[in-house]
Amino acid sequence: MKSDNFAAVLWDMDGTLIDSEPLWIETELAMLRRYGLEMSAETHQRLIGSGLWEAAEHFRDLGVPLSADEIVAEWVYGVSRGIASSEPQWRPGAVELLASLKHAGVPCALVTMSTRSLADAVVAMLPEGTFSAVIAGDEVTHAKPHPEPYLLGAAALNVQIENCVAFEDSPTGLNSAYASGATAIGIPNMVSLDDAPAHRLIPTLAGIDADTLRELHNDIRAAHSEPTSVTEETAQ
Repeated sequence: MKSDNFAAVLWDMDGTLIDSEPLWIETELAMLRRYGLEMSAETHQRLIGSGLWEAAEHFRDLGVPLSADEIVAEWVYGVSRGIASSEPQWRPGAVELLASLKHAGVPCALVTMSTRSLADAVVAMLPEGTFSAVIAGDEVTHAKPHPEPYLLGAAALNVQIENCVAFEDSPTGLNSAYASGATAIGIPNMVSLDDAPAHRLIPTLAGIDADTLRELHNDIRAAHSEPTSVTEETAQ
């Protein structure tokens, strides 16, 4: 009989659970334009999935004359207003999978580099009990791509990290999830994940339920009991 070690799911938020990345970009661009600055492709790539204070320091390096705390506060305010002013744009299949996992008794944690206030606002738009824990970017010592956020997520659910699936849409997030020891699954959104470490890349969460995910996790663990190289671990 195939072993079953599937215990929990750890979710990134922006771009994985909810399609909020356009709101972040709009807010960031507005700030740069105010100071006569532009966002390069390199900056755009660097910001997606990164810690907010690390991103804020990059903006300061670009010439934004604000403290990192002031930059983050303006970003969070702008994104919060955008989310509150419209229907939530959930990523395809995300809400349905969350419901299936809850029904199956599989706990979920939100592991985001957004602030606790913004994470709580997003969680509040979902049925009560959807997430059993939230790890936020203003509550960690080391932001993604460090593995700490995902390790904290597993600890909050009282499960072993190797028995968790982690969903991510950015190279930064996948680096964090993969390094933590979770089964790292990438769902591409705004940037390519082809060069990021992952156990599997899938085009969408649509059509995936708890049973499908359990089987995927167990298959990956059986095939990669000892992680080898990024090339071998990443689905083509």
